[in-house]
Amino acid sequence: MRNGENLERGSASVEQAGLAALVALLLLAAIAAVAAGGKIDAGRGLGAAIGRRLACGPHLPDACDHHPLVPAYGWPLARLVRSLAPSPQALPGPSGLPLVPVDFRRCRRESCAVAAGSHLTASGRRTTAFTRMVDRRDSLGWVEVTYWLYRPSIGWEAVRRRATQADVEAAAGVEVLERDDPALVPLETLPGRNHYEFPAAERPPWQWHVNSLNPGWSS
Repeated sequence: MRNGENLERGSASVEQAGLAALVALLLLAAIAAVAAGGKIDAGRGLGAAIGRRLACGPHLPDACDHHPLVPAYGWPLARLVRSLAPSPQALPGPSGLPLVPVDFRRCRRESCAVAAGSHLTASGRRTTAFTRMVDRRDSLGWVEVTYWLYRPSIGWEAVRRRATQADVEAAAGVEVLERDDPALVPLETLPGRNHYEFPAAERPPWQWHVNSLNPGWSS
């Protein structure tokens, strides 16, 4: 019995050491992120990255390695959504500053949405579009993608694109990469999308009107 007990204790010690090492690595990553990107934004970024890993793991074996469009819509439609994405355009805000579409989860003020080039704001934010897909190819022969663009103090703009199956096939060679601009975020799989609070003038028209999708996969 003593030998058995020693083996069990040794196994537990190895597991505990592994867990401690994992926690240490996470803490080091958090410290590095804070030092590199600023305390608040870096903390949010780290939390978002960990959250994505935890959320996508149970759905698909390799979902975490792909752009969010892919598990949401499948590869063919993800390529189409990227190929039809509108170029970011600046519009004058109430103060006269040129504002580009941004991620409302990270930017709600004019100051962080001021255009500084074709794909970035003056504060280093990426231009962003939130997407919604309506697939009517079986009945009407088209698929419609709506790109919802948010500019602080201006509100939401909808850009709609319709495509046929031939368009889907024509987009087969389009790359779908995380680094591409504008960043594309599928509303169908966005956690808590209906519960974000906005001023009345900026309330999203899509809120409570987008059906959730269970992440799927299509080659």
